[in-house]
Amino acid sequence: MADLRIYNVVILGLGFLLIFTAFTTCGNIEQTIVKSLDNDTFTGSGYHSLGIIYGIFSFSNLLAPTVVAIIGPQFTMFFSGILYSGYVAVFITPSTWSFYFTSVLIGIGAAMLWTAQGHFLVENSDASTINRNTGMFWALLQCSMLFGNLYIYFDWNGRLEISDRSRKTIFTGLLVTSVLGTLSFLVLRKTLPTEEEMLNEEEGQPLLSSRMMYKQRANSAVQDAKSEFKTILQLLKTKTKLLLSCCMAYSGLELSFYSGVYGTCIGATTEFGAAAKGLIGISGIVVGIGEIVGGGVFGLACKNNRFRRTSVVFLGMVVHFVAFYLIYLNIPDDAPVVLKTSTLNKPYLTPSISIALLCSFLLGLGDSCFNTQLYSILGRVYAEQSAPAFAIFKFIQSIFAAVAFFYSGYLLLTWQLLIMVILGFTGTLCFFMVERIQNFSVDLQQEY
Repeated sequence: MADLRIYNVVILGLGFLLIFTAFTTCGNIEQTIVKSLDNDTFTGSGYHSLGIIYGIFSFSNLLAPTVVAIIGPQFTMFFSGILYSGYVAVFITPSTWSFYFTSVLIGIGAAMLWTAQGHFLVENSDASTINRNTGMFWALLQCSMLFGNLYIYFDWNGRLEISDRSRKTIFTGLLVTSVLGTLSFLVLRKTLPTEEEMLNEEEGQPLLSSRMMYKQRANSAVQDAKSEFKTILQLLKTKTKLLLSCCMAYSGLELSFYSGVYGTCIGATTEFGAAAKGLIGISGIVVGIGEIVGGGVFGLACKNNRFRRTSVVFLGMVVHFVAFYLIYLNIPDDAPVVLKTSTLNKPYLTPSISIALLCSFLLGLGDSCFNTQLYSILGRVYAEQSAPAFAIFKFIQSIFAAVAFFYSGYLLLTWQLLIMVILGFTGTLCFFMVERIQNFSVDLQQEY
C-alpha cells in the first residue's frame, strides 16, 4: 500500500510537471509575447488574461468539490488538463476573443484541477507522510519552471523582438508537453476500493459499465452540494481559517508577482540590453530552482511538527523581504507598466543581472516556504474535510492573485512591493497564531 501511494504521488507530480511546464512558461512570457505581436487586430493583455484566469478560478473553487465528488479526482484532473492544453494552443494563432475565452475556461479547469489534486494527495497520505508527500509533489511541480524557460533563454537570448515563427515553435512544443501531462493522469491507481466497488466486484459487475452506480453517485453528489457549500461557509467562519486566510492571500500576491510580473520587469529593463529577453527564461529557471530547493529541504527533510512549520514560514518572510528590497533598488520603477518593451526610469542602483537572478531564486525559495507549510497544516488540521479546505485555500489565493494581476499593469513597482510587504508580515503573524492554537488544542487532548 505504501509503495502504491508513493507511485501515485510521483505520477501526480510528473503530470503536473508536464502541464505546468507549458502553463508557467506561458504565464512567464505571455505579456512580453503580447507586446511583441505584429497584429493590429489583437488587443489582449497578458496581465488581464491572467487576472481573468485567477478571478474565475477563485469562484469556481466553491463548486469544484462537487465536481470532484461526482466524477472523482482522477478524471477531474484529466478533463482539466484538456482545458489547460486549449489555452496554450491559442498562442499558436492568437486572437483576442479566443485568448479571453480560453482564459475563462482554464480558470474553471484550474479550480477543478487543484481541488482534485489536494483531495488525491490527502487520499494518498497520512499524518506521518503528508509533509514528505507534499514536499515530493511540490519539488516535482516546480521542475516545470526549468525546461520551458531554458528553451526560452536559448531561443530569445540576444533578440530584441520575438518573431511569429519563434512564437509558433515555442507554443507547439508547449502544447505537446501539456497533452502528455494530461494523459499521465489516466495511469493513476486507486489505493482502496470503495464500498460501491467492493459490492460490484462481489456481484461480478465491471465498475465502469455500471450506469446505475454513476447515476447514484451523481444524485448523491448533487444532494451533498448544499452540504459541501455549507461546510465551506462554516470553515470560512472558523478562527483558524480566518487567520490562515491572511497567509493564503499573501501567497496569491507573491504568486502573481513571481509568475507573471517579475519576468516582464526584467525583460523590460533597458540597461540589460539585448540580453533582457533571454533573461526572462533564466529568471524563470532560477525561480524554479528556488522552489525545488525549498520543496526538498522544507518538505522532505522537515518532520511534521509545529515548530518546524513556524520556522519555515518565518524564513520565507525574511527571504521575500530581502528579495523585495533588492528588486526595489535594482529594477526600474516603471518596469511593470511600460507600454513598449523597455523602461524609461532609472533605478537606485545600476541594474545588475546577478542581483536580478538572485532575487528570482529568493522569490522561489520564499514561495516554497509558504506553500509547503500551508499544504502541510491544511492536510493535518482538515484531513477529514480536505476538498472544502483546499478549495477555500485556492479561492483566497487566486482571488488575490487576480486582483494583483489587474493592478500590475497600472501600479509602479514600488507600490506593488509595499503591498506585498504589509500583507506578508500580517500573514506570517497569523500563521504563528494558528500554530499556537493548534499546539494548545493538542496539549488539552493529551491532558484528557
